[in-house]
Amino acid sequence: MTARDQAIEQLLSGLDPEQREAVTADPGPVCILAGAGTGKTRAVTHRIAWRVLRGDMRGQHVTAVTFTARAAGEMRDRLRGLGVAGVNARTFHSAALRQLRYFGMRRFKGQLPELIDSALKFTAIAAARAGLQTSRAKNFDLTTEMEWAASSLIGPDDYVSAIAALGRDAPAAPEDVAKVYAAYIEAKRRAGVMDFADVLAHTADMIGEDESIADQIRSQYRFFVVDEYQDVTPLQQRLLDSWLGDRDDITVVGDASQTIYSFTGATSRNLLDFTRRHKSASLVRLVRDYRSTPQVVGLANQIIGESKGREAKMRLELIGQRPDGPAVTAEVFADEAEEADMIARRCSQLIADGTSASEIAVLYRTNAQSQAYEEALASYGVPTVVTGAARFFDRPEVRQAVVALRSAAKTEVASMPLSEAVPTALEAVGWRPDAAPSGGAQREAYEAVTALANLAQQFLEHHRANPDEDGPDPDLEAFCAELSRRASEQHAPAVEGVTLASLHAAKGLEWDAVFLVGLADGTLPTTFARTDTALEEERRLLYVGITRARERLQLSYGLARNAGGRERRLCRFLAPLGLGGFPRPSAPGATASKPRERKKAKVLDCSGCGKPLTDARDRKLGHCEDCPATMDEGLFERLREWRVSVAKQDGKPAFTVFTDVTLIAIAERCPGSDSELASLHGIGKSKLDKYGPAVLHLVNGGEVSEAIAMCGEGT
Repeated sequence: MTARDQAIEQLLSGLDPEQREAVTADPGPVCILAGAGTGKTRAVTHRIAWRVLRGDMRGQHVTAVTFTARAAGEMRDRLRGLGVAGVNARTFHSAALRQLRYFGMRRFKGQLPELIDSALKFTAIAAARAGLQTSRAKNFDLTTEMEWAASSLIGPDDYVSAIAALGRDAPAAPEDVAKVYAAYIEAKRRAGVMDFADVLAHTADMIGEDESIADQIRSQYRFFVVDEYQDVTPLQQRLLDSWLGDRDDITVVGDASQTIYSFTGATSRNLLDFTRRHKSASLVRLVRDYRSTPQVVGLANQIIGESKGREAKMRLELIGQRPDGPAVTAEVFADEAEEADMIARRCSQLIADGTSASEIAVLYRTNAQSQAYEEALASYGVPTVVTGAARFFDRPEVRQAVVALRSAAKTEVASMPLSEAVPTALEAVGWRPDAAPSGGAQREAYEAVTALANLAQQFLEHHRANPDEDGPDPDLEAFCAELSRRASEQHAPAVEGVTLASLHAAKGLEWDAVFLVGLADGTLPTTFARTDTALEEERRLLYVGITRARERLQLSYGLARNAGGRERRLCRFLAPLGLGGFPRPSAPGATASKPRERKKAKVLDCSGCGKPLTDARDRKLGHCEDCPATMDEGLFERLREWRVSVAKQDGKPAFTVFTDVTLIAIAERCPGSDSELASLHGIGKSKLDKYGPAVLHLVNGGEVSEAIAMCGEGT
């Protein structure tokens, strides 16, 4: 066996039968239907490596298109690990912009239009020229609508008839939107700028109209891989067609059951019609789920098994490959404030029990739901990462840290080993590895800088694992170069913190523990989903959320939106399943029985002024922030002293013992028994068993040293 044959055999050795079939399919059109957690990235990277190792082409001849810079970075890293370098793994926009900047000077006579980050300014100008009075919110809606139209290959002249045919709601009178759309295009032309949709359109036009450019691009890129093919827009498909020309060496990967971006113009039609368009295409289905436990997989199959429409014809029934895990849990809370508080409390407990904060996620339908969870988690001292906020390398604290690292690379710090140089350099921005703030925005900023420090260690370990490839240990200058590469590709490191994300933003991610919250009908599915097609997309959105969980999954909703408010129903996709903890549906034809008593929304009133409490922190303490507290200051200080010592002997952050808010509640209520202590927020059974005797000892006037001894090892 030749060395090449050995390398190929080693490449294929760890694949399951379906993955191996996908990897070794003959050159030409290949469609891989890959369910959630079935190893699609593994399959496509191995297919690229297989084609290169066979000698079909070099890595430089491959273009792999992804939908996020993070996914592109992960694909490049995996390919490097397989010994394949030079693959052009990029997003559609990044790949197109690169070509436009290289070839576009000819097309634009030496002056390439400037790319704008935000179209809002030009939308406002266009609306004014069209005679339409708008606000910032209205301009945002108009911008989103014009982006959808451009991605759907619908121009201003066709807009009115197109949305009428689709039954689509417009953000203003359709005729007015069309006028703004036309004025927007003109405003960009006059200013000499382009938006992201223009980048794709200009590149497709350039290739289609200039044969010499088309020949150069097609001779360079001979094999195409497209990830998340169910999310390709008509405009992206047009660009892909221009890249391919009359060739058909393309592998697409997708899952019709994860089609959730129709509001951007994405359509699963390209995936559904692939084998019709390419008669000789190979079709492979990946259904073995390596991500989630059978309990999670089973619920996902139940949800998507009831789907309807074209996408349902290509749905996959997943087969869980992992050992059994905990049951999926379901719970109804009195209202949204209680739901946020209790979820934050459980996140805190998971972290205290050893789960990394970065392996926990709270997922919701709309970004507006984020704030309640940010506040609740901060009150428990739990760090958070809000997906969809500022990009990692654009964050002020990250920019300052990178500047500090680059500055240190020009000093004597650069002569230190990398593991020492990075922490030393980061002291300039006030970061120390053992000085994490208790929670909130400061903790989030601290964890972002910590991610850079952790990345340095990973960078060092990678080089040590590949000494022949990468040479001796890298220095601080080499690490700064790695940061520059990652920043240019928006390949962010993992940040330690509980992830808060909308279901749309969670696509492509996964965690050990997932809390799916706000599952009330009207929120999921949203009230804006009025058609069968829209409702089916909401079902798929829930499916995507469920399949993000590896081990633990909790579903929940607040019976009322606010304390004492109108009761709501459970999400209609979950209601028929009869999950324990959720209201059970009546079976068709069943004998009428006494309806289950529904949980009443619990109203907590301030112990001082008597007003209802809605803020999570106030509800924990039992009174408004403005009302006088009855806290025993001496007890509070003794509790804090005890907490610091106990946390130190346990080797974990102080907030994981009890948060400041919980200590305040103890010092205000002065509980006299286990039951009174357990009634306070932040004290569950495990903490009651471990710390309860010591806390009650302190409440009763005991010495701090004695309370510390009560929490010693072996107790």
